Amino acid sequence: MIKKKRVTIKDVAAEAGVSITTVSHVLNEVPGLRVNPATQQRILDATEKLGYVPNRLAQSLRTHRSKTIGLIGDEIVTTPFAGKMILGVQEVALDRNFVLFVVSTGYQQEVENREIDELLRRQVDGIIYASMFHRKLEMPKQLSAVPTVFLNAECLTPGIPWVTPDEVAGGRDAASVLLEAGHTRLGYIDNVDDIPAAAGRMKGFRERLEQEGLSDALLVKSVETDAQGGYVAAKELLSRADRPTAIFCFNDRIAMGAYRAAAELELKVPRDVSIMGFDNQDYVADGLYPGLTTIELPHYEMGTWAAEQLFKLIDGEELETSSNRLRGPIITRDSVSAKAQQKENDQ
Repeated sequence: MIKKKRVTIKDVAAEAGVSITTVSHVLNEVPGLRVNPATQQRILDATEKLGYVPNRLAQSLRTHRSKTIGLIGDEIVTTPFAGKMILGVQEVALDRNFVLFVVSTGYQQEVENREIDELLRRQVDGIIYASMFHRKLEMPKQLSAVPTVFLNAECLTPGIPWVTPDEVAGGRDAASVLLEAGHTRLGYIDNVDDIPAAAGRMKGFRERLEQEGLSDALLVKSVETDAQGGYVAAKELLSRADRPTAIFCFNDRIAMGAYRAAAELELKVPRDVSIMGFDNQDYVADGLYPGLTTIELPHYEMGTWAAEQLFKLIDGEELETSSNRLRGPIITRDSVSAKAQQKENDQ
């Protein structure tokens, strides 16, 4: 078997009829490049014709850039929301002609240490440290050696950029949807865990009710964040004599359980009770009938913001802010209406 000869930058230069230096400047996108556009195109055509693949290791030694970044997360690659965050990061990386490496730790500290070390050995130019859910985290010591941005987590280490959802604004927006539909007797099925998302959504929801003088009318249940938890809590709320006419759920899985509870009590959504979720989780929010009105988490936008800040750090630019909370949009479907409230007022 005849071994195929590797195409070199010298071959590209000969094909394009230019110097090796000119080819190097064009392919490495040297700042302030003064090469005729037609010549640049001729060089690019030559690389395609010959099948030239740049030696990234050699380039990194010359430019001190590997043209790669890493994204490391706890279980981000296995969650329903991971794709949007990764897509946001990847699209920014592609615009910069960078390659993105994605690794997952499974919450195992030993695995995390090993994977961070491996990314650093590969000389990535920067790392995005991502979380499956909104948390407050310290920065791993190894990452002090490379530009780093936290995604979907607050960094407790000063000066490290981070981005999370605006949980308070989300809770406030959810309350506004239900209030604008005319509901004044409200239930909230919260997450039993003490995490920033639970505290923020509750804070925003209560603040909006206080503006209308309705904070004392809120009925709250805290449960595990799954359909079974939502079912148990909603059944208890909806069995009361003074049952709420609308329920806000910490997430869409809880809302799914609330739908089941309403059906067992022969209550129609939204005729007898309006239900609202949070997350806009695929195959849940849009799979329920009627479709679930919910607040979407801005995963794509967070991924984009994190990547943009990372490249500013890589390029040595000054950041306008070291943290950001992004507001998610209201996704309106058919689970909220004023009918239940109108029925109450007619009695």
